[in-house]
Amino acid sequence: MSFVVSPEAYGRYMGRYAEPLAEVFAVFAGVSMGDKVLDVGCGPGALTAHLLSVGAEVAAIDPSPPFVDAIRVRYPDVDVRLGTAEELPYDTAAFDASLAQLVVHFMTDPVVAVRQMARVTRRGGVIAACVWNGTTGALVPFWDADHMSDPEAEDEALLSGARMGHLTELFEAAGLRDVEEHSIAVDVVHPTFEEWWEPYTYGVGPAGDYVQRLDDDARARLESVARERLGSGPFTVTATAWAAHGTV
Repeated sequence: MSFVVSPEAYGRYMGRYAEPLAEVFAVFAGVSMGDKVLDVGCGPGALTAHLLSVGAEVAAIDPSPPFVDAIRVRYPDVDVRLGTAEELPYDTAAFDASLAQLVVHFMTDPVVAVRQMARVTRRGGVIAACVWNGTTGALVPFWDADHMSDPEAEDEALLSGARMGHLTELFEAAGLRDVEEHSIAVDVVHPTFEEWWEPYTYGVGPAGDYVQRLDDDARARLESVARERLGSGPFTVTATAWAAHGTV
């Protein structure tokens, strides 16, 4: 599975969902103007951009060099670093809040990572994360179509945080207080089937890796099944995510 891809490819694949989700997630996390916020697993900057737009002071970190480079170009005044959530290179209690959007799925050790987010956040500060719901998230239409032709294919429903209550379990195991978990959602309109389908061929994330491993015939069958299920467009994908916040 790879996220060492161009920011443009990631943006067309996931940014179309991550950008509107960032607005909902920031409200859920309670970020206010002037807050010092760490964006953990920032990608090419969907959440960073929104946090800056509401007046937060933002630092960001991601393990993908192309994403880090893209944010440095886009926001030269932002402290953006190359690194992982499990080893955050920041001082203790440096932030008012630490947020992780669509990242917990891919953390090597989510409990360690959340503990690190708590370490770098002041006492009384907020830790928040959101991940796609395994049964109604942004990528479910793709995996539902795939299961029609390959019932044994492993989708993303079993990744960390994808089921109700798992984020709460992770947060509490990391020692956070007053943990709350809710469902948040965004509606994304896809004008054509091609606009929806093409980004899955870019090799981004588990779905992109899966498509690239298919031979030409299998890929064509999957595309045909998806087109039959979704239509030619326009159509709307309602993408829901589990979101949790807790107090340090």
